[in-house]
Formats: sequence, structure tokens, C-alpha cells
Amino acid sequence: MASSEITLEAVPSVSDIPAADWDACANPKGDAAGLENLDTLAPAGDSCTASKAYYNPFVSHAFFAAAEASGSATARTGWSARHLIAKLDGRIAGIVPCYLKNHSQGEYVFDRGWADAYERAGGRYYPKLQTSVPFTPATGPRLLIRDGVDRDRIGEALAAGLMALCNATNASSVHVTFAREAEAKFLAGHGFLIRNDQQFHWQNDGYKTFDDFLATLNSRHRKAIKRERREALAAGITIHWLTGSELNEEAWDAFFAFYMETGSRKWGRPYLTRKFFSLIGESMADDVLLVMARRNGRWIAGAINFVGSDTLFGRNWGAIEHHPFLHFEVCYYQAIDFAIQRGLKTVEAGAQGEHKLARGYLPQTTWSAHFIADPDLRRAIADYLKRERAYVAEAGRELAAAGPFRKSADDAP
Repeated sequence: MASSEITLEAVPSVSDIPAADWDACANPKGDAAGLENLDTLAPAGDSCTASKAYYNPFVSHAFFAAAEASGSATARTGWSARHLIAKLDGRIAGIVPCYLKNHSQGEYVFDRGWADAYERAGGRYYPKLQTSVPFTPATGPRLLIRDGVDRDRIGEALAAGLMALCNATNASSVHVTFAREAEAKFLAGHGFLIRNDQQFHWQNDGYKTFDDFLATLNSRHRKAIKRERREALAAGITIHWLTGSELNEEAWDAFFAFYMETGSRKWGRPYLTRKFFSLIGESMADDVLLVMARRNGRWIAGAINFVGSDTLFGRNWGAIEHHPFLHFEVCYYQAIDFAIQRGLKTVEAGAQGEHKLARGYLPQTTWSAHFIADPDLRRAIADYLKRERAYVAEAGRELAAAGPFRKSADDAP
């Protein structure tokens, strides 16, 4: 019996893909464990044992639609959509979110050194293809595959399609960033190079209260966190969780002012437009948590988080008044409180930041996969990545050993 036909195409906007088809691939109901522990892209039902489907808000159609429709991720900002679609007998079976880019901004996996070296040698690094969620350093699926199909076969078609798209667009490379480990290793089997980095995540060990979590820390860190939480609110500051219908335009106006203040200092030009926040407030309000700080009747600081099936994803933070430890309270401790109340397993607190270690966030390896078209550049980068992976692994071991958790009964609360 002849196998079904797979066809590939690239489209210039998420709006060209029906939301139902996109979401069926991005968050399939059978993807109960999120593929985290799989070594292949075997059908999720073969290896997954969790009882509820995995959901990642960042790969939803609504998130990409907001990023593109708001003018945040568009050709004008250097993010030209080339979303890759695999169709099985005419039906969408797999999708790779992909952008043709003329810069390396908003990615959080830094390759500017590669670009500089290649261009000094006479090559042209840009454009490149970026397979990621714009402006979002959060791990999640990148090869989006519908339930009920041969995942290996669709995955192989998507991997080959990315390399063909690289050639068709005269791009130097394809960068699949913040992928799941299984996906990165799958792509490595198809000519991609693996890169590792680190983030700091908090893990919920079945805690019922924040004090339960504190009881697992050594006395020095436990006392420090209690002091930081007290002092963060000492100026009469109150903390509020806004989600769902509470995300009104007044709240978005205040948060956008915080975002612009921090973004202007850190990056020069913030990535997300004001319209982006209104759009996610309309389309995915139940997936959003704003942690807002209020003093003397006005909002003074806030952090935006996105809520997945088992993970709280911390994203942007900002403030128009600066108080000691308020950043830690709003971004880290409130996120832990929320995760405990919701029974979430993990808090991903965004990119970088070894200061998170003392607050109970431990190092976690992140994964990306890179296809480099030029064989000479590929060899040079492969050698660099081999050394970098060894450094990241060793640094992770050292940081984990220096974590704040109790190492003996003598340090009990």
C-alpha cells in the first residue's frame, strides 16, 4: 500500500493558518508529558503516562497572532514570517513557527559572534531563519505535530523542509531555539548542531504553602528570603494578582509603562507594542497573570507571567518606583506562591540571572539546534559548541551544588 503524500509550504503570516489547525499541532491533546523525556518523536501515547494534556501558551495561535498583528514581530521589525507547514494528503499535520531575520535581536541565544566571524571571513550571515517564539526565552515544542500521525515521519519532513527553506531563502542558517531536549536531539540526527545554555527554574516538590518551601532551605537563605519579603512591602506596598477579566485596559496601560521603562534602559528599544498586550488580554486572558504592586493608590510595578498546564512562565518586569527587594517579591516569590496555589510543577523565571539561585531557582539546561549551510562555518561552530557544552555542564553542576537547600538535618528550621 502506498504511503500518504506529504507536501511542504511556507506562509508569510500566522493568519494564513487556521487557528484550529495550528493549535491542534501546537498543543495536541495526546501530548500528556510534553515529550520532555522522549528520545524520539514517537507518538505521544506510546511513552507518555501523565493524566492531562500538556499546554504551552507561547506556541498557541493566539500568542503568535498577537505578536504579528500588533506589529511586534513583522517584516518592519526584522521578523518576516516563513511558517513551515507539512500537509499529509492535504491536511495540516505539522507546523514549524519560523521567521526570516536580518538581525539577531530578541532571541536570547546569542550568535552575534558567529555572524561577526563569518562576515569578517567574507560570508553573509543574514538573512537567517529563526525557529522560535519571538522575544520569548521559554522552552517549548518547536516541531508542532498533530495527534494521530506518524510523528517521526512528519518530523523528518519538517527537518528536511527547514533545510530546503534555508536554501530557498538564501539564508546562512536555521536556528531552532529553546526546543525540547528530544527535539534538539532529533534534529541533531538530521545535520543540526546542538547548543546548550542555562536558565534557573523553581520546582514544586509538593509544597502546600510558601513556608513549606522555606523549610527546605538552609537557615541563612531562609532568613534572607523572609527579610526580603518584609522589606519589599515596607513602604505600604500591596501585591495583586490580575488574570482573566481583571486584565482591563487600565492595568495594561500601567504595565506597559513599566515595560517601557525597563526595556528602554536594558535594550534601547522595547520589542513589544502596546497593542500586543491588548490583544493577548482579549484572546488569552486566562493564560496570563499580572503580578502588580500598588502604593498610595497607584500601580508602581508589575511582572507578566503566562500560565501553562504545569508551568508558570515569568516574562517581563518593570517599575516606575524602585524599592528594595520589590523585584524579587514581584517576579520570584509571588510566582512561587501562585505556582503552589495552582499546583504547578515549575516556574520558569526567564533568561539568565544567577541571583535567582539564592531564591530557590536551580540551574536547568536549555537546548537549541542549529543548521549551518556553509561547511567551513559549520565545522568551526561545531568545535566551539563542543567546548561550550562542556563548560555549561560543569557550570551547572557547580551552581546546583551551591544551591540554598538544606544538606543536613542539622540545618532544619
